[in-house]
Amino acid sequence: MIEMEAYIGAGTPKTVLVGLPDAALTEAKDRVHAAVRNSGEDWPKQQITIGLSPAAIPKRGADYDLAMACVILAAAKTVPAELLRETVLIGELALDGRVREVRGVLPCLLAARRAGLKRAVVPAATLPEAALVTGMDVLGANTLKEVLHWLRGQEDALRMPEQTTECFPEDEPPDMFDVVGQPEARWALEVAAAGGHHLLLVGPPGTGKTMLAKRLPGLLPPLTHEQSLEVTAVHSIAGLLKPEAPLIKTPPFFAPHHSTSVPALVGGGVGLAKPGGISRAHCGVVFLDEACEFAPDRLESLRTAMEEGEIRLARRDGVVRYPARFQLVLATNPCPCAPPRDVDCSCPPNTRRRYFSRLSGPFMDRVDLRVRMRPLTAMSTVDGSEPERTEQVRARVWQARERARRRWAEQGWATNAEVPGPSLRREFALPRKVTALLDRGLDTGAVTGRGADRCLRVARNVV
Repeated sequence: MIEMEAYIGAGTPKTVLVGLPDAALTEAKDRVHAAVRNSGEDWPKQQITIGLSPAAIPKRGADYDLAMACVILAAAKTVPAELLRETVLIGELALDGRVREVRGVLPCLLAARRAGLKRAVVPAATLPEAALVTGMDVLGANTLKEVLHWLRGQEDALRMPEQTTECFPEDEPPDMFDVVGQPEARWALEVAAAGGHHLLLVGPPGTGKTMLAKRLPGLLPPLTHEQSLEVTAVHSIAGLLKPEAPLIKTPPFFAPHHSTSVPALVGGGVGLAKPGGISRAHCGVVFLDEACEFAPDRLESLRTAMEEGEIRLARRDGVVRYPARFQLVLATNPCPCAPPRDVDCSCPPNTRRRYFSRLSGPFMDRVDLRVRMRPLTAMSTVDGSEPERTEQVRARVWQARERARRRWAEQGWATNAEVPGPSLRREFALPRKVTALLDRGLDTGAVTGRGADRCLRVARNVV
C-alpha cells in the first residue's frame, strides 16, 4: 500500500515528486496538470510537493495519476479531503481528464482489502474485474471530473458495479472419444488428472500425444473461488483479462513453442519481473510439445516451480513471488528420425542418447508418470467397442479429487501431488511389506528419494 500526500507552499510554481518514482511516474506531473486544467479546475500557482510513502520503496507505472490529482486539489482546498482518507484510487489520466484502465486492479484491491480499507475508485473499464473483490465498496469513474463531483458530495457521480447473472459460454474442451487406441496413455492421463501429477508421453509421431495433452484440462474440476481469484489476479497483471468475462473459472492451458525464452516461461522483465507462462497456467496445465527440442536451460528453469508451486524472480527493483502450481505434460519423440516403428530407427545410439538426454535426470526426477505410446495398428478397436468420452472419465477424476480433498482436509492439501515427502514417510507411512519393492529400488539405486515419494503419491491415486 502506497500513501500519497501533497503540500502546497510558497515558492516558485513547480511540482516536486519524492519517494523513488520511476520515469513513467515522474512524467505523471505533466499528465495530471493537463487533466486538472481540462476538467475545469484551477492548478495551484505555488510549489507543490507530493510524497509517496514508504519512501524507500521504488514506485513505478501510471496507476498513481488519479490519486495524485485528487490529493493536489484536496491540498489546495478545492475539494474536501474526508473521503480520500479511507479510499484507494487507481487509474491513469489522459490529458483531457479521462480515466484510463490499468493492469493489475484485482491484486491491488486484494492488497487493499488485506490492509483493512473498505472503499476504492477504479477506472470504469475495470469495474467488472474490481467487483470480484468482496467486502469493499467499489466505484468506477470515466473522468476525473466525475471523481471530483463525488468528493464534493454527489454520491451518484460514480458508477456502481452491475449486478449480472449472465454466464458467458466457455469453449467446449476436446473429447477423449477422438483419441484412437492408447489404453495405457489414456489411463495415465486419468491418473495424472486425479492426482495433479506431471506426465511424460513418449512415442512416434501421430500416436496421439498432443491430442491427449489437450484433453487434460477437460478432465480437471472447475477452479474454486480462491483459485479463480489467484489465476485472475495473475492474468490481470499480465493484461490478459477479457472485459466480458473477468473471472477465470476453468483451468488455464499454456502450450509454448520450443523456441520460447526463459523469461517467457517463468517470467521476467526490467525493474520488477512480470509473470510468465507457468504463472498464467497456475491451477492449470503447461504442455511442452516436442520437449526434447527445448533448450536445456528452459527445462531446468521449471524445476523449482514444479516442486514448490511458486516462482521467485529477483530483478533490479526487488524480488517478486508468483504462484505456479501447474500440471506439466511433456510429449516427445524417442529419437530425431522418429519412424512409426522403433525397429526402423536409423539414428546411431549416441544420437538417440544425446537427443533424450536433454531431459536431465534432476528434471525427470520431478515427473511422476512416464508412458511409452505404441504405434497405431488399426483405426478401430478389435472388439468394436467405442472409447470412453470425456464426461465419463471426468466423473471418475472428480470423485478421486473429492476423496483426496476429504483425506487431506485437515492438512490443507487438495491433491495427492501436493503432499510433502516427509508426511508420506512419517505421518502417513505405509507398512514395510507394502514398500518392500520400493526399498529394494532405493537400495540398488534404481530410484531416488524424490522418486520414491513420487511412487507413494501416485500409489494413493490408483488404490
